[in-house]
Amino acid sequence: MSQQPASVLKAVVADARAQFAGAGIADAAIEARLLIGGLLGLSSTEVFVDGDRVVDALDMARIADAVARRLSREPVHRILGMRAFHGLDLLLSKETLEPRPDTELLVECMLPVLRRIVAEKGHARVLDLGTGTGAIILALLSEVPQATGVGSDISEDALSTATRNAQRLDLGERFQGVRSHWFDAIDGRFDIIVSNPPYIRSDVIPELEPEVRDFDPPAALDGGPDGLDAYRAIASQAEHFLELRVPQEDGSFPKDEGSVGVEIGFDQRDTVTRIFEDAGFILTQARRDYGNNDRVLVFTRGGP
Repeated sequence: MSQQPASVLKAVVADARAQFAGAGIADAAIEARLLIGGLLGLSSTEVFVDGDRVVDALDMARIADAVARRLSREPVHRILGMRAFHGLDLLLSKETLEPRPDTELLVECMLPVLRRIVAEKGHARVLDLGTGTGAIILALLSEVPQATGVGSDISEDALSTATRNAQRLDLGERFQGVRSHWFDAIDGRFDIIVSNPPYIRSDVIPELEPEVRDFDPPAALDGGPDGLDAYRAIASQAEHFLELRVPQEDGSFPKDEGSVGVEIGFDQRDTVTRIFEDAGFILTQARRDYGNNDRVLVFTRGGP
């Protein structure tokens, strides 16, 4: 990093904003405040109101390096090494997908399911397939103290990051990381299974924005030729890893037993639904994201 002279915060932010705007980066002002605030340990509001704050030469050098990385299209949160998700601050690493706000919808859909199971049984066990940072399962565990869970991933780097996140959030005793390709190394049964699997068609990946294409791990993006490989793998085996269905006194089965929640691509609702229905599941919930695109599907086993 080259030595940079000291300056005041508002000038530093204005310079970064101008560079981002000139490079065609959307929301240049927001990104400049977020990046510089993150580096200096300031909120966006503090960056905005404390414009006369002096930024010393050392911090100026750090900011210059971070701005250069953003101009190369590296996402802000990857530069900072952390991103907020469902109120949790999560560490990122090279082989973890950066969690997006749309994925919080999967957490919101599954929380009532998890709470009802805990109310009936006193406890619950969750499996998160392709856990990455651990975002989904750790958000669920943080909201439901009676739940424990397993986060699986094929990447040792991702599992290490998820475990560190669990420990930082005081959830380490209730979270276990397992290296597994889908269910290959998973043992036992679970009350619910969740996943944000890779669902982008292989031929579409070269066309993605560079922030995604060049910085998110390919294994977390590539869903195969039609984008549906992961859903087939999950649907075909999920029943064998869900808790056995136990009838209630009236002979009926609890509606939440054996639930699977998945994130999907915007155009995959019908095809993913058919895949799970063919495997004996019933669609019980569908949720659209903030752009009004289909984003989350929840299935329950259809028979006893």
